Amino acid sequence: MEDTLRDVSMAAGMSGIVNMVIALLCIGVSWWALQHVKLDLFIRYPQGPQGRVIRLLLAIIIGRAVASFFIDYLTWTNALRFLI
Repeated sequence: MEDTLRDVSMAAGMSGIVNMVIALLCIGVSWWALQHVKLDLFIRYPQGPQGRVIRLLLAIIIGRAVASFFIDYLTWTNALRFLI
């Protein structure tokens, strides 16, 4: 009983770590990609503090959406093994 509880908590902890790493990687990649977007069409001073905050918020929003897709896909593929 104790071993089963330990295995479940270990799996939940590993899942949390994997999800955090995926989310941070996707946010980093979206930040990198947003560096080449011309925000001066929408913002008066894109290199100012407000422009950087907008770029950061966009990176978080886009990165989290992409990470959510990958995390869902990972969860679905792990659930497929229970079909057999």
